[in-house]
Amino acid sequence: MSLFSLRKNPSSSNASDPAVNTPTSPKPAGSNAAHPLDAVTGGAFSAPTSGERAARIRDWLATDPALEQMNEVFKELSHRDRGAAKPLKEKLDELKRQKSQEQMSVEWAQKAQSLIEQSRLNLADALAWQRDAARAGAPLSREPLATLRQALAERVKAIEDLQHRVQVEREAAVLIAQRIEVLSTKPWRDAQQIAETLRTDVAQWQQQASGLSQDVQWPSVDAKFPPMLDASRQQLQLVWDAFEAALAQTVAADANPQAPLPAVPVWADELRVARGQDVPAPAEKAPVDPKVQQEKRARVAAELDEALKVLERELAEGHGKATPKAAADVRALLKSHGRLVPAELDARAQAALGQAGELEGWQRWRADQLREELVAKAEALLQAPEGQRLGGRKMQETLRNLRDQWKSTDQGGQPNHALWKRFDEACTQAHKVVEAWLVQVRQQSEAHKAQRAAIIEELKAWTLAHADSTDWKSQVRELHAFSERWREAGHLSEKAFADIQPVWKDAMHQAHERLEAAQAESTARRKALIDEAVALGAAPMLRIDAVKALQQRWQAEAHAVPLERKHEQKLWEAFRQPIDEAFARKSTEREKAATALNAHDQRVLDASRALEAASASGDAQRIRAAMNELELALAGQAAAPAAVPAVAPAQAPAAPVAQEGAEAVADDAAVPEAAESAGPARPVTPAAPPKKIVAVRGDDRPGMKKAEPVARDGRRDGGSGRPDARGGRDARGPGGASPWRDARPEREARGPRLGDAAFRAQRQAIEAAQASLRKLAAQAHGEVLTQLVTAWQQRDAEQLPTAQALGPRVSAGNRAAWAGALGKPATALSGETLLRLEMAAEVPTPAEYLSERRMLQLQLLTRRHAAAPADTWVDDVASVLASGFDAGAERRLQNVLKVLLKR
Repeated sequence: MSLFSLRKNPSSSNASDPAVNTPTSPKPAGSNAAHPLDAVTGGAFSAPTSGERAARIRDWLATDPALEQMNEVFKELSHRDRGAAKPLKEKLDELKRQKSQEQMSVEWAQKAQSLIEQSRLNLADALAWQRDAARAGAPLSREPLATLRQALAERVKAIEDLQHRVQVEREAAVLIAQRIEVLSTKPWRDAQQIAETLRTDVAQWQQQASGLSQDVQWPSVDAKFPPMLDASRQQLQLVWDAFEAALAQTVAADANPQAPLPAVPVWADELRVARGQDVPAPAEKAPVDPKVQQEKRARVAAELDEALKVLERELAEGHGKATPKAAADVRALLKSHGRLVPAELDARAQAALGQAGELEGWQRWRADQLREELVAKAEALLQAPEGQRLGGRKMQETLRNLRDQWKSTDQGGQPNHALWKRFDEACTQAHKVVEAWLVQVRQQSEAHKAQRAAIIEELKAWTLAHADSTDWKSQVRELHAFSERWREAGHLSEKAFADIQPVWKDAMHQAHERLEAAQAESTARRKALIDEAVALGAAPMLRIDAVKALQQRWQAEAHAVPLERKHEQKLWEAFRQPIDEAFARKSTEREKAATALNAHDQRVLDASRALEAASASGDAQRIRAAMNELELALAGQAAAPAAVPAVAPAQAPAAPVAQEGAEAVADDAAVPEAAESAGPARPVTPAAPPKKIVAVRGDDRPGMKKAEPVARDGRRDGGSGRPDARGGRDARGPGGASPWRDARPEREARGPRLGDAAFRAQRQAIEAAQASLRKLAAQAHGEVLTQLVTAWQQRDAEQLPTAQALGPRVSAGNRAAWAGALGKPATALSGETLLRLEMAAEVPTPAEYLSERRMLQLQLLTRRHAAAPADTWVDDVASVLASGFDAGAERRLQNVLKVLLKR
C-alpha cells in the first residue's frame, strides 16, 4: 500500500472506539470492569448518560452518606463528569458552610455569654454584638445564638425599662413638689388636712426610689441616671421638710398668739386676720408696656433660635467637644427666659437637649474606651521582648503622642482618675528608657563636639603648612577630605552646632583664600583664551594649527588650576562653541559643493527618468532603447539623434506582445550587448562602455548549462580568462610595468564619477526596467503555453505558436514535427511519455503515479545506451500532441513546458 493510500484511509480502530465519541463517559476506553464506587453510589459510574448519573447521585445523597465517602466519590467523579458531580459539590459546600457556621456560632456564643455574665452591661456593647454577629454571617436564628440573643435582648429591655422608671420617678418627684408648692398658696387648714396624704405619697416615692437602686440591673444603667435620681430624692426631701416645718409653725402660731408667724405669706396673712392685725396691702406692680414685652419676646426667641442652630449643627456633625457648651447655652436661655419662649421653639429646644444628653452619655462611654486603649498601649511599651522594644527617640515620640491623645480625650468629657493613675504610672516607667537614652545622647554629643574641634585645629595647622604650596590639585583634594570628615563627624544639637559652625567656616575660608585667588586668575586667563577662540572662529579662513595651539594652552591651564566642575564646564563650552561653529560652517560648505549636480549627473538623471517612464509603459522595445541611452549617459557620451532608429533594425519585426516577451526570455541575459549593438556609431578612439556582468559562478538562471564546469575566473567555456600574451611574472615592460595589465577589461576607460543622487537614480531605474522585462517575459510565456494547449485541444496546427515565440530551445524542425503530430489523427498516449517529460523537467509527479515513476527510473538505469529524458523531451511533446486531449494530461504538460521552454 502506498503512502498516499495510508493518508486517505486511516485505521478504523479509533473510529469504531465508542470512547472517542463519548468524552463524558466515566468508563475508560477498552475497559469493561465496574468502578469500585459504582455499587456504593447506586450505579452512578456505570450510567450511560450524564443526566442519569446526576439523578443517581441525587438519590444517593438522599440517604445521607458519610462525609469521607462523599469526598471520595466527588474526587473520582469530578474528573469524569462535572455535570453529574455538581449536586455532590453543592452538598459538600453546604456541609462546609454549616461547619464554618458552627464554629462561628461557638465563637459568638462565648462572646454573648461573657456579656450576659457581666455585672455591668453596656447597652452599646450588647447592641454591637448583634450587629457584628449578623455582619460576620453568624447563624443568629439557630441555637444557641437564638437563645443568647433573646437573653441579651431581655436584659437590654430590662435596663431600658429601669432607666425609663428612673425618669418617671423623677417626674413624679417634680409633681409632688409642685403639689406642696400649690398648698402654700391655699389656707393652712386645707394644707393641714392634706398633709397626711402627702406624707404617705412622699414615703411611698422614697420607697420606690430605693427599690430602683436595689434592682439587679441598676449597675448597668447609664451613668447619668443615678445622680439624677439622687438629686430628685434630695430635692423632694428638702421641700417636704420645709413644708412640715412651716405647717408646724403655723399650727403653733394659731394656738399661741405670741408665737412667730410662719414664712409662708398666705398663712401669715391668715393668722394676722385671726389675731385682728392689719394686713399690708400688696405692692402694686408696675404696668408692663405691651410693645416692650413683644420686643423682649422677639429678642429672646432670636437668641434661642441662634443657640439652637449651633446645637443642632454640632449634633449633626457629631462634635463631642462643642456639644456640651452649646447645650449649656440653650439651658441657660430657657432657665432665664422660659416664660417668654414660644411653645414651638420650646419643644424644639427640649428635643435638641434630649439628643445632646444622649450624645453626652455616649461620649462619656466612648471616652472611657479610648482611655482604656491608651492605658493598654502605655503598659505594652515595656511588655515587649527585649529585642523588640522601642529606642529612646521613638519611645519619647510615642509617649508624647500618648499624652497628647489623653489630653484631647479629657476635653469635653468627665475625667477618669483611676485610668489616669494607671496611665501615668505606665508612662513614668517607660520614660526611664528615654532618660537613659538622653544620657547616652549627651555623651555622644560631647564626643562629637571634641572631634569637630580637633578637625578645626588640624585645618588651621594645614593652612600654615601649605602657605607657599602651588600644587592646587592636591590642595583641592585635601580640602575636600576635610569637608567630608566634618560632614561625617557625628550629630550635634542645634545650639551646639550653631556655636561651632561659624568657627569652622572661618577656618575653611582661610584655607581656601590662596586657592580662590589662583582660581580667579585662571578664570581670567581662560576668558582671554575664549576671546581668542571667538576671533579664530570669525576669521574667513580657519587656521587648524592656531586652533590646535589654542586648545593645548587651554588644556595646560585646566591641568594647572582646577575649578568648580559646573563653572569649568561653562567656560569650556564657551571656548568650544566658536571653533565648533567654524568647523560646522566649513563642513556645510563642503557638503554643498559635493551635493551640487554637474552636467554629467544631470544627463544620468534625465536618462534614469526616461527609463522609469519606459518601464511604466510596458513596451519592451522602448525599455531596451531607454536602457541603451542610460548606458551611453553613464559612459559620458551624449545620445546621437539616430540612436532610436538604429535600434529598430536590430530588433525583430513588429510582433504581438507575446512574441516580444518570448524574445525577452531568450535575450534577457544579453541586454547590455543588445544595447551596445543597437547604439549609434561611435568614434574609434573612445573605449567601449564596460560590459555588465550577467553571469557568475553558481548561476542558476534558465538557459545556463549547469553540467559544464566553472573555471576559476568565472568562465564556462574552459578558458583561463587571461590573454595569451601575458607571459610569466618576469615579462614586464620598462620600469616594472606589466604589458598586459592595462589591456584588462577592468582597466578600460570608464565614465566620470557620479554623485550620490544620480547613482541611486540610475540604479533604481535599471532594477525597475529589468523587473518589467521579466514580468513581460512571464506574461508572454503564459500566452505561448495557452496557444499550444488550444492547438492540441482543437488539433489545429495553424494555432501552434511560431518557433520564435516558443524560444531558442525549440527549432523550426521541432515545431514542424509538432505541427505534423497535430495534423494526424489522435492516437493512444503511452503512460511513460508524461513521466519522461516530468523527469526531464524535474517537476513533481501526481501522487497516484509516484510508484510508476519510481519503476521507470529503475528501468532507465538498466538501459545503458538509451537516450535520457532530457534529450528526448521534444519528441515526447510531439507524442503527447499526437494523442487525444485529456484534462489531466493537459495540466501535467503545462507544468512540464513551463520549465523546459525557459531553459
